[in-house]
Amino acid sequence: MFDSLKDKLQDVFSGLAKRGALSEADVDAALREVRLALLDADVALPVVKSFIAKVRDGAVGSDVLKSVRPDQQVIKLVNDALTEVLGGDAAPLNIATNPPSVILMAGLQGSGKTTTAGKLALRLRSRERKKVMLASLDVTRPAAREQLRLLGEQAEVGVLPEVERETPGQIAKRALQAAKLQAYDVLILDTAGRISIDEALMAELRDIKKLTEPHEILLVADALTGQDAVNTAEAFHNAIGVTGIVLTRLDGDARGGAALSMRHITGCPIKLVGVGEKQDALEDFDPARMAGRILDMGDVVALVEKAAETIEADEAERIAKRMAKGQFDMNDFLAQIRQLQKMGGLGGLMGMLPGIGKMQKQIAAAGIDDSMIKRQEAIILSMTKRERVSVGLLNASRRKRIAAGSGTSVQEVNKVVKQYQDMSRMMKKLGGKSGAAAMKAMMGGGMPGMGGTSGGMPDMEALSKGMGKMPNMPGMPGGLMGGLPKGLPGLGGKPSGKKK
Repeated sequence: MFDSLKDKLQDVFSGLAKRGALSEADVDAALREVRLALLDADVALPVVKSFIAKVRDGAVGSDVLKSVRPDQQVIKLVNDALTEVLGGDAAPLNIATNPPSVILMAGLQGSGKTTTAGKLALRLRSRERKKVMLASLDVTRPAAREQLRLLGEQAEVGVLPEVERETPGQIAKRALQAAKLQAYDVLILDTAGRISIDEALMAELRDIKKLTEPHEILLVADALTGQDAVNTAEAFHNAIGVTGIVLTRLDGDARGGAALSMRHITGCPIKLVGVGEKQDALEDFDPARMAGRILDMGDVVALVEKAAETIEADEAERIAKRMAKGQFDMNDFLAQIRQLQKMGGLGGLMGMLPGIGKMQKQIAAAGIDDSMIKRQEAIILSMTKRERVSVGLLNASRRKRIAAGSGTSVQEVNKVVKQYQDMSRMMKKLGGKSGAAAMKAMMGGGMPGMGGTSGGMPDMEALSKGMGKMPNMPGMPGGLMGGLPKGLPGLGGKPSGKKK
């Protein structure tokens, strides 16, 4: 997400840091590079002009040019301008109304309306504890209603039953009546899309809007279409009055021009973003946090939210107590690996950590990716129950058998065993009451080496500092940072130039 823009901005800021005190010419040269980076990211020209003007007005002031770290002041100005361009404050969904709150989903065919409707239903049911009904008004696309029905079943929400030969308007009226009678909190209406914007589509949407008086009209747009998505949003907003935008496939949008242009051009806030194919891969759009990701400052808040959703506090507490008593075995190690997978895998987790963008090439070269997690899991699952509890049983022949059974090498088996032993040794050193307290703190987030609280949430300050500083031990669930290249202190790798 925003990979090319992120890399180019990092290059600009690195150049500023080397200069020390900045002159006005230095600022102008840097802003030229920022301007080119934004244009290359497919950001609309009016947005780029406004953005550069805002940053320059602040960057040429005496406070910046004479500050101790002028490059950091410029980064702050860019961050503030990015946040403003992206929308300023986060815009939540308007569902705090007399039920049922009606959400109308609109957009072109193929933008992901139906899939997003299912994701939104799951999100409202699981996070907001709302009783949700889905209704398909798409009578043109084959199997559209069947697709929504299946998504509704997966999300465990209500779905309006089909009746043959109804018009979209009749379906909308019946859905609204059913939602009222059955005391649903939210009604999500999935409308038909078209290959291109046409008057028939807009007329149909205006009729549905008049019949249902929706509290939210969400336009679903594909981020990968770039400026076409912005043009589509502008056309829909002018025709039916869009209240918010959902950008899909943002995880695959390396440039990010649509997200950066949408609010400025249309005046409509981006409320949600799709960041994956899974049904829970729908996130709130927060401009400040998104600006932080673009500038490689991470998104610790999103990481904490993800941890709060996926980590089972009781399980974390149980493993913490076992660790403190020196009873940590391969089954507990496996539980940590699976916890990481629940949080979106290594790629999703690392994208939220500050400063990781600068290390991506080193991490990739070291082979640290989600496939490594799966190999570690396969290795542990290839062990017998006795071997998982008593790792000392693993002689050479047993390790060969495990490697063959897991489709890995003996070297990989040895590495997993070594990571487990390192963690186990450290846990024994932390024995006693003080050790139990330390383990409880670390395991609060279910993430060894990342800090945490007893409430099941990672410690914000510890997270923002990196990953804790525990050399020669796994820095994250499953010991995944133990294999990082040298020169990445705080992430399990040994700092370069230091003695072992």
